[in-house]
Amino acid sequence: MTPRKEPRRRYNPATLSDEDLVIAAKGELLHTTTAYEELMRRYQRTLFNVCARYLGNERDADDVCQEVMLKVLHGLKQFEGKAKFKTWLYSITYNECITQYRKEKRKRRLLDALSLDEQEELVEPESPLAESQGLNKMLSHVNPIDREILVLRFIAELEFQEIANIMHMGLSATKMRYKRALEKLRDQIDSPFI
Repeated sequence: MTPRKEPRRRYNPATLSDEDLVIAAKGELLHTTTAYEELMRRYQRTLFNVCARYLGNERDADDVCQEVMLKVLHGLKQFEGKAKFKTWLYSITYNECITQYRKEKRKRRLLDALSLDEQEELVEPESPLAESQGLNKMLSHVNPIDREILVLRFIAELEFQEIANIMHMGLSATKMRYKRALEKLRDQIDSPFI
């Protein structure tokens, strides 16, 4: 006699915490993606905003978001829960943004070396981020590491310890870089030449 399978209990993923969704997703993947989809729905907008602020354009941000979602889908089974899901997600995002940033930097160097007009390629249609061009311009004057600290703090709303863990820095170094980056932004805002 074969044992009867217990029917799966239905649940409302929107009512579960991130931790409960991670547990549910681990049990479901790859047969069902309900819990995974809810996790991605919760973080999709912020994830995109973090990528767009770091990379400076929507096209690259969208590509990185897709890559992050795939990495989460395939890596969720190995997620041990030692850190919050949110911290793990933004750690993956940070690493993917750095990879994309380096690719674009190599591409720009190649275009410069070949003396191609890169302006034609950079023209993009009006975007929902158009209203935030002032902030993007100010962030462009901050070095990439400090910019990422600001983005993770303000856009992703992470705590300093979470940012330090993601960026593999000490807590005091993270806070110091954050403070200096804010001072640089304040100087930009106070400057009459912006």
